[in-house]
Amino acid sequence: MTTITNDPSLWPLISGNIFYNHWTIAAGVVVLYDWVLTLGQEIELIWRQRWSLITVLYLVIRYIGIPYSVINFLVNMPFISVTNTVSNIMFYVVNLTSVIVAAILGVIMITRLHAMYRRSGTMLIFLIVIFLAVNIACLVIAAIALRYQTTMEELVLDGTYMCNYEYGKNYQLMFLMVWMLITVWEILALCLSVWIAVKHFRDMRRLGPPTGGYCFGVMMKYHVLYFVSFIAVSCFQFINYSPELMNSNFTGTLILYGALQILFGVQRFVLGPRLILSVREYHTKLVANSAAESTMNLIVLRERVHV
Repeated sequence: MTTITNDPSLWPLISGNIFYNHWTIAAGVVVLYDWVLTLGQEIELIWRQRWSLITVLYLVIRYIGIPYSVINFLVNMPFISVTNTVSNIMFYVVNLTSVIVAAILGVIMITRLHAMYRRSGTMLIFLIVIFLAVNIACLVIAAIALRYQTTMEELVLDGTYMCNYEYGKNYQLMFLMVWMLITVWEILALCLSVWIAVKHFRDMRRLGPPTGGYCFGVMMKYHVLYFVSFIAVSCFQFINYSPELMNSNFTGTLILYGALQILFGVQRFVLGPRLILSVREYHTKLVANSAAESTMNLIVLRERVHV
């Protein structure tokens, strides 16, 4: 259904929608800018290397971020009119993509934790069981919320276009449940990372620095950045789902929504790929240094034999 009106009382709503749209553009620019910055590393460390599961996950999470940003921009674009069907499709794509990307990041986190725990089979099984339980529950809850708790209508306000979504009474509760489950998973991953990090550094003090210690430090660095960004996104999400803010058009609220868009993009589409790139870059340097050291030792040995 389409509603057309030129009611002056709705002008703040129009201004707020345009203001918020600027933030969605900024979020997309951040994702695109990071892709440009890391394109050289990506070609060298991803495309020219042997393919694996992590390679596929990297490419999916890296290249799903750009179309996601475009669709998110079009959903909130006030000067483009789309049909109800197209608007509904874009709305579902944006929300379900968020859940899918969270699942992909979870797989990446499992591979990192598995490596940090020295490829322990018990730890791998434990992580997979918890991961599947959390993500299956999130997918079911999100699908129910989107299918039965959301209706959409197009608003034409003084020559601008808006998609007005009406949410059911249980919509907020359902998506809060999704974020709570994801938060539980991330906290578990954080606790496991901190535990193995403390154990690792204790062993370093007692036995001396082992081979691969720097790689472990690189993984911990990007784990910390990822968890800090996740905590920020979760806090914003819990605040935004409060009834007082969901239908508010105050500038402060819109800035909060906009900041969430940028933080969400950084957490999902910047830090995840950079974690993989950083570890692969280290392994490449480690192999190169080992080869150089072996060559040097061989030259020294030959010189001694000749003498």
